[in-house]
Amino acid sequence: MPDQLVVGFDLDMTLIDTAPGFRDVLAALGAELEVEFPVEEMTKRLGPPLDMLLEPYLDAEAIPAAGDRFRALYPDHAIAGTPAFAGAHDALAAVRRHGGRVVVVTGKYAPNAQLHLDHLGLDHDLLEGWVWGVGKADVLRREGASVYVGDHVHDVEGALAAGALSVSVLTGGCTRAELEAAGTHVILDSLTDLPAWLDEHVLDLRLAALEADLRERESVLVAYSGGADSAMLLAAAVRALGPGNVAAATGYSHALPMSERDPAREFAASLGVEVLTPETHEMDREGYRANGGDRCYFCKAELLDVLTPIAAERGLAHVATGTNADDAVAGFRPGIRAAAERGAIAPLRDAGLTKAQVRAASLRWDLPTWDKPAAACLSSRIAYGVEVTPQRLGRVERAEVAARAALADAGLVNLRVRDLGDRASVEVDAALLPLAPDVEAVVLAGVRDAGFGAAEVDARGFRSGSMNEAL
Repeated sequence: MPDQLVVGFDLDMTLIDTAPGFRDVLAALGAELEVEFPVEEMTKRLGPPLDMLLEPYLDAEAIPAAGDRFRALYPDHAIAGTPAFAGAHDALAAVRRHGGRVVVVTGKYAPNAQLHLDHLGLDHDLLEGWVWGVGKADVLRREGASVYVGDHVHDVEGALAAGALSVSVLTGGCTRAELEAAGTHVILDSLTDLPAWLDEHVLDLRLAALEADLRERESVLVAYSGGADSAMLLAAAVRALGPGNVAAATGYSHALPMSERDPAREFAASLGVEVLTPETHEMDREGYRANGGDRCYFCKAELLDVLTPIAAERGLAHVATGTNADDAVAGFRPGIRAAAERGAIAPLRDAGLTKAQVRAASLRWDLPTWDKPAAACLSSRIAYGVEVTPQRLGRVERAEVAARAALADAGLVNLRVRDLGDRASVEVDAALLPLAPDVEAVVLAGVRDAGFGAAEVDARGFRSGSMNEAL
């Protein structure tokens, strides 16, 4: 897996609009010191430390005490009236969505900065205060931040000194030209633009990691089902290694729907990749037929036991599966264990690519599978504890063909006919429920005609992996 994403954020004029509170505190300080500060002018120059802002208006020896008094006045005058910028909460949530850490690195006095973060509910892992300019680099390096988001040229200096990507927002006092001259890498109008930018940035990083991994492998046989994950992996392997160092293998058995076979071959052929279609014999494995909670272990074991010698015979260094990063943390996945025990590699998982990122990359590459609905093997439709047989798989496939035909004009995306032993349960997209009575009647009639004595539409709608709910 790639290193954890760590993103640093400046506070003043990046996450929060400090100007109103700063004005109020400065006015209160001026009243106490009997000094008429040019409040509006000073507010436009937010970014440098307070001592530097006070230098033109106070004697040098008076500045430390004035700074202390400013910080003491701050909680009563600045916290309640200081808002978060639009997009601040969403920007932090975007980091979390990618499994990242949020580090706030600011020139502000840390206790007052913490009051802002707490008052506004700004999610963060670490706050480091009273650091400015290149001084921020030490904190960013220590925390492993690869991105630093700020609004000032001095934030750019800190990011560059840390070797981090500098992202600047135009909500502070610096212009686009000033930030560009300072060397920032990215300029956004505001934090509302950061989630989309971060999504693309993380996808770029993970695709680069995938390409580097595949290049090191030199050659691969992709365990290819034709679904979005294995199709994207196949395309990535061709990009990294060339079609001559890649082959695809689809295990043909009773569990693979006939409707999946031709599209899978056509897609692989469009990449210039040879498609192998060896037969697999899951049904010969007692554990598979018994259909316990570990059924997928025996299915994947059969597939890898068939593909591994084929890869060796063809001089292909590795067998690769389309397991993604979401699969690896999704809980009960006995098939992943079987593949790992047999030495299969999982490049998508190792690059940290989630299902959503697989689809985003597929769309970016114009792959026709980018929005293909999940299509698990037919045996996944049979309730655990009900024996898997060719006859049961056949009637599930016939029932799904009939139900899909009945719903052809309804905008159907996801469909499963679940074999519960004595009856069938039909799951369709929840947005289509409840079905019109006449439509439901046609759907259920088609399911019964396929060989089920009784059938019903599940009122909860389609749920990927719903059979696991009973485990």
